[in-house]
Amino acid sequence: MEKEQKVGAERAAAAAAQRWVIGAGFWVQGFRLFPWLGVNFFLKDGMGVAASSLQILQASANLPMVAKPLLGLLSDAVPIRGARRLPYVAIGALLQAVSWLGIALWPSLTLPVLTIFLLLSNFGASICEVANDAIVAEAGKQATSSSGGQLQSFACMFGSSAGALGNLLGGIALSYFSPKAMFLFFAILLVLQFFTTVAIPESSLKLPKAATNASVVSSIRKQVKELSYALCMPEIFWSIIWFSVSYAVIPFLLGTMFFYQTEVLRLDSSVIGLSKVFGQVALLAWSMAYNKCFKAMPARKVLSALQFITAVIMLSDVLFVQGVYGKIGVPDSIYTIVFSGMLEGLMFFKVLPFSVLIANLCPSGCEGSVMAFVMSALALSTIISGYLGVALAEYMGVSGDDFSALPVCLLIEAACTMLPLCCSSLIKERTEKEKKQE
Repeated sequence: MEKEQKVGAERAAAAAAQRWVIGAGFWVQGFRLFPWLGVNFFLKDGMGVAASSLQILQASANLPMVAKPLLGLLSDAVPIRGARRLPYVAIGALLQAVSWLGIALWPSLTLPVLTIFLLLSNFGASICEVANDAIVAEAGKQATSSSGGQLQSFACMFGSSAGALGNLLGGIALSYFSPKAMFLFFAILLVLQFFTTVAIPESSLKLPKAATNASVVSSIRKQVKELSYALCMPEIFWSIIWFSVSYAVIPFLLGTMFFYQTEVLRLDSSVIGLSKVFGQVALLAWSMAYNKCFKAMPARKVLSALQFITAVIMLSDVLFVQGVYGKIGVPDSIYTIVFSGMLEGLMFFKVLPFSVLIANLCPSGCEGSVMAFVMSALALSTIISGYLGVALAEYMGVSGDDFSALPVCLLIEAACTMLPLCCSSLIKERTEKEKKQE
């Protein structure tokens, strides 16, 4: 009886440590929206970047995220002092701190230098996210079946709440401080994350231990083999294909809409910040609602419904830019806060149910690699989506001075969003007994 109580206490302590590490890790990464809001205004107002260039830079800055599969393999196969997750979180936080310090303190910052620092920042963020996702996947598989998906929801709630706070504070800060002051503040936060992470022993998390009797080369070879096996499973392969295509086919007009809101509608930075806050709050509410009401539903139904709702809101944007809502008394600022914010949040609603699906399908031992591959596919898809948005705007003649063709662009964007619904049968699910026998 005493032994059982001791084991129970150890499990409770490990679960508490896991939640603390996951919460802190996802909170800091969610708060990245604070400096990135400043980047948008710094590029537009401080450096005079055009709408197309802004969106290209936004998309290109995510290129380091495509390296996540390699980072996942390293995290799974190459422990640092016997630990596979927290050292990588610390390294990622340090790289981000260096990059944001560079942006804040570099004299006479040019666009190429800024681009290099943003790429370095996102490379550090990708390392952190790979390690954090692996912790969630491994800890989640140790949970009981009745609590499956709770850690994913918990992580999403912390990330979205931090994103909401970051956008809220960012919109306010831009009215009182320069963007470089925002960059410096976030760099200091990352330095604190680095020292805090270094001080936590990974053994307290009770995660699966790394093998100590294998060489680095053999460990990586083993992880590549297991990753290949996992990705060749029809359930995982076709689900990832659908998930990636559901983003890649959309010519997302994020940068164009940002210029339309600030140059044509003359909306204040606080309104833009509040719209992003609304999106993060919606994402937070979705995380809670999914955990309570939707996690038992088939993933195909949930993902298809979210895709359809996203297309509907895009159609609503067509009416917005044509002035329909303004004619019936809806202020531009209110519509931007609610619907534009909701649309940005909806673009990431699918990540939570899909992460839960893949974590359940993923064979043990390569959680970090598989989840990293999924997030890499998401990053590559959003990059393609951003480039398609620029190409569509350029083809239709939409620029910072001419938005006459914007309604047609938004209509095409909505139509493309509906296309993945035609192949939602690619989303595969299977029972527990069908998983790989280890």
